[in-house]
Amino acid sequence: QVQFVESGGGLVQPGGSLTLSCAVSGSIFSFPTMGWYRQAPGKQRELVASINYGGGTDIINSVKGRFTISRDNGKKMVYLQMNSLQSEDTGVYYCNRAPILVVNGWGQGTQVTVSS
Repeated sequence: QVQFVESGGGLVQPGGSLTLSCAVSGSIFSFPTMGWYRQAPGKQRELVASINYGGGTDIINSVKGRFTISRDNGKKMVYLQMNSLQSEDTGVYYCNRAPILVVNGWGQGTQVTVSS
């Protein structure tokens, strides 16, 4: 069973930074593309950033230049460095495969709250 465990969220003021971590187990991490998703109340979960095995990334326009996704294949970890955080970045952040999800593999996510 593939597992994703997210951590690193918290409360931060606008303009602050957080680094999220995703620990992946139960799969061959050296191969698949991974992504960070987020969900806010009243909104569907959206893909924020993805990274393939070779390190190629796709970042949505609303966070481009502020967020950086990275991975450590040896540690089976995926990271999201979030800078210049804004209130609209508030939500629960999840990791999963991208673009094809492990539908039943969602973890608990990690809450990011940006507020003064």
